Amino acid sequence: MRMQALMAAFPVDPAGAQALLPDGIRAVRLWRKALVAVTVVNYQETVIGKYIEYSIALACRHGRFGFGQYVLDLPVSTEISVKGGKGIWGMPKHQAPLDFEVGDGKVASQYDLEGRLAAYAEIAQPRLGFPLRFGASNYCSFRGMLMKSTVYFKGRAKVGFGRGARGRFEVGDHPRLAQLKALGPFEKPLFTAFFPEAHGVLDDHYESWFVGFERPPEQRPEGMESVIDLGLGEEWPPPPSAPHQP
Repeated sequence: MRMQALMAAFPVDPAGAQALLPDGIRAVRLWRKALVAVTVVNYQETVIGKYIEYSIALACRHGRFGFGQYVLDLPVSTEISVKGGKGIWGMPKHQAPLDFEVGDGKVASQYDLEGRLAAYAEIAQPRLGFPLRFGASNYCSFRGMLMKSTVYFKGRAKVGFGRGARGRFEVGDHPRLAQLKALGPFEKPLFTAFFPEAHGVLDDHYESWFVGFERPPEQRPEGMESVIDLGLGEEWPPPPSAPHQP
């Protein structure tokens, strides 16, 4: 897969972050703060066509050494990406208007839902650049199971840490992200990165565990009925147009 990507991590209240995670997943803390991780990938060449993927997640741990991120929301541009990502790996994908803009010194991406702003991420392109190769584990919930998948990246990245990381993450007023918005505002990232060009592989191996509940859930967990009737469309919705803060 050939792609571009932006990444940013923002400190948030650990108790509030933990409340959004399922049983068996713990929020990872850095300097006594949990981390919201925003990763937007502009897939320019894949076997299922071009699409954008907008990941909103919490840094987490499963067991002692199962570090990764728990994906809270994962809108994508195309129906075929929803069908594959959710049906195979259990990712919380759904189709939504997305964009990915590389400008003079900055990178930005917007996510709209039902005509309203869901989220807007913007980072200043960091100055420090070097080659990176790494793997990342994604956790998510589907069919009453905790699912784990792994993706591998390689490319030359521009990376910012601490004072060298500049950007912001605006969460809109759509109810889908209301619990996430309560953790904000997200104004000073601890880390930012921009991959002008990278390559990646999503491992076809995945692991899963049953999700435990203290009491029977009031609603049945989402299952295969949400993907079985989806098609293989590669068409994108119209671009996002909801206003955001300048």
